[in-house]
Order: sequence, then C-alpha cells, then structure tokens
Amino acid sequence: MVLIIDDDKAIVASISLLLKQNGYITRQAFDPAGAFVILEKEQISLVILDMNFTVDTTGDDGIQVLKEIKRKYPILPVILITGWGHMALAIDGMKAGAADFINKPWDNSYLLQSIKTAIKLNSNISDSISHDRKKLDKLYDFSKIVGNNPQLLNILSTIGKVSNTNASVLITGESGTGKELIAEALHLNSNRKNENFVKVNLGGISTSLFESEMFGHVRGAFTDAHFDRKGRFEEADGGTIFLDEIGELELSSQVKLLRVLQERKFEVLGSSRTKSVDVRVVCATNRDLMKMVSEGKFREDLYYRINLVIVYLPSLRERKEDIPVMIQSFLTNLKTIYNRPELEITAETLDWLKELPYYGNVRELKNLVERSILVNQKNILGINEFKNQLQVIPKTKQNNVLPAVGEMSLEEMEVSMIKKGMEFHHNKIREVAYSLGISRNALYRRLDKYNIDYEKE
Repeated sequence: MVLIIDDDKAIVASISLLLKQNGYITRQAFDPAGAFVILEKEQISLVILDMNFTVDTTGDDGIQVLKEIKRKYPILPVILITGWGHMALAIDGMKAGAADFINKPWDNSYLLQSIKTAIKLNSNISDSISHDRKKLDKLYDFSKIVGNNPQLLNILSTIGKVSNTNASVLITGESGTGKELIAEALHLNSNRKNENFVKVNLGGISTSLFESEMFGHVRGAFTDAHFDRKGRFEEADGGTIFLDEIGELELSSQVKLLRVLQERKFEVLGSSRTKSVDVRVVCATNRDLMKMVSEGKFREDLYYRINLVIVYLPSLRERKEDIPVMIQSFLTNLKTIYNRPELEITAETLDWLKELPYYGNVRELKNLVERSILVNQKNILGINEFKNQLQVIPKTKQNNVLPAVGEMSLEEMEVSMIKKGMEFHHNKIREVAYSLGISRNALYRRLDKYNIDYEKE
C-alpha cells in the first residue's frame, strides 16, 4: 500500500491512477497531519511525499515531515517529489533518509521503477536469509566468489537481496579485493543477466575523451571521428554498467556523469538528439569518497546518487581463513591451464601462506601462486618454492626520507611509526605489530605508554 502526501489534489489523483493501473493500492493525504493518521492505522509499504505544503518553496517543510516519518517508522521508504527541485534540496532529502528524489513533471516509468526498487529493498531488510554458504549458493549464483568468512557471507547475502532491484551499488575496499567479481555477481543474479555487463575503468579515460567513450559520437564530431561510435552507456542499455575507479574521475566529467545517472538520458557527441537508456549502475573505488567530498574533489550530489547500497569488501588480511580455500581454487584451475594434474601444495605451506600480509590482496595471492607454479617443475610445492617468488613492495622515495638529526627524538619517531602503522592497517594490532617487527604485547605496551587509542584483540 502506497501513501501519497501532496496538497495538490490533481497531483494526488494523477499518481493514484498511475499506481492503481500498475497493481498498487493507494491511500491519499493532503497535509502532514492527515498523513500521520493514516500511517498509524494502515500498513503502508511506501510514501510519496511532496516537499512543499506552504507558499514557501524551500522544501524545508517536506524535509521536516520526512524526518518525522523516519523517526517514527525508520525502515519505511519515502520518495520525495517536488516541482521546485534543485540539487541541494535533493542532497538534504537523501541525507534525511529519502529513497529517491523526483522532479515534477515526473516520468511515469521512472517513478514506477523507483517505487518497485524501494519496496523491494525495504522488504529485504527484514528477511532472515541464513548466511550459510551452501544455502546462499542454492539461492544465488556466486560460483566465481570463493570463501566462507562471515564478513564475506554477509556481503553475499546483501548483494543477493539487492541484485534484482535497480538500486545503485557502491563497492569499496582496497585494490585487489575482488570488487569486479561482486559487480558481476550483482549482474548475474539480476533480471538483467541476459543483457550486457559493461565494465568501464574510469581511471583510464582522459577528460578529453570522456564524452566520446561514455556517450559515443557521430561521424565528424571531431577531427578523428571517421565513423559513428556507440558509447558505453548505450552498449549497456538493458543491462548493467560497472564504473570502476570512480574516485579517479575529474570534476568536469563528474558533472556529465551525474546527468545521465539522474535522468537516464544523454546526447551523443556531435548530435543534439537526446537518447534514453535503461541501465543498472554499479560503481567501485578504493578511495575515501566522503573525504574527497569534504575536500571538494568529488561532487556530493554524485556521491549520494551512486551509494544507495554500499558494500565494503574486507582486505585479505581481514579474512585469512579464506586463504587456503582460495589457493586450492587457484591450484585446481592452474592444473588444467598448465596441464600439470599432479600439482600439490603441502599443508605446512598453506599455513605459512595464510600468515603473509598480502597488501595486494587476492590479486597478489593469485599472482604468487601462479608464479611459483610456473618457475618450479616440482609437483609438490613447499615453503621455499613460494619464498623465492615473494616480491617485496618497493618503498617510495618519500617513505625512505628520514628526518635530519636533531629534528625528532627516537621516541617521537617511534610514536610516528606506530600511528602510521595503526592508520595503514586500520587498527589491526596483529598486522601493525608484524609490520613493525615487534610482538603484540610489545605494541600494546607502547600504545599504552603513548596514550594511543586502540581496541584489544
């Protein structure tokens, strides 16, 4: 049941008719007081809320109603709708918990899709799907993702729930953690799985080529445009577009991307004709976008447009129990690829490999296993075969520079190194101690001595 709150009776009647034609039951309220009476008595699945109930067109009254709804009914999805829309108002609404922000006059198909997505997401919040890997694999196709770590299973459960919606998903985490695999899993478990899954590395597209690459161009649009070319969004029409390394996008390109994400419309470079596109958008980054927003390096409106669902992928160091099963999975594939069916890795070696830091995450682990197999003719690989293939990450010139004598005391340097270690390893005591070459107890003593905050493992 959908509750429509608007002081314009014509608007309420129009939306009600549209929803009834598409199988929804509606209730109507023409002011906030009437809306809360209905909310108390009826089982409402979603609210469509107008932003203005007075002559003032700032939208402040709508924001206040939204906040009150979210206070009383925290998981109830609310879609904001207004004839006086601007981006600052949309951001305020998203911050206050709105599921979407739609301008009048609205596009019927977009409004219906937004309602369907919001209701689907809300129904999934209360689902009690078990995080058991076998049960998840029966429900979804996660065949390319290896592991049983509780954090990973929680992620798989989340992406399974949202895969069949059009909700934008932002995947975060360190480089090499497998963000692309998560994006693919979202696509493979959606109703778009038979359409294109288009991957775009935004970090590899220059600002000058952004429009041509993303939206296409017509012949003669610029000097070297000798033929028409489809853009990535048009290639992904009906399917999913995966925008990797979105944190690398220049501000000027962010503006152009924002429009197509908001309106699902764009112009091909060199043409004035507007094209519409139906795509699921999944983004990924290893950067702190919130920090970039505060520094003015990433648009706040774009950030709130891409992060309806946020998935954080833990580093390999945070799920070490998955390392042996990953290695066995790599080994199975490599036996076939290199025609070496007798290959084995000793149990002792698996235990040793489990304790390496893997700053390059899954990518580093996979490369280490494959490299060790390639350069060794033995069928049974031990610790030494892997030790010989370990690659030490070179330190940058900046990291090698020590302060001049007299600039810092040894104690100040120690404090600085411990703080850098805690920041780099996200306060993981075991990893900080390993990187500094001291025991955990020795690190605990120094943390207490220098009054550095931490949580004891």
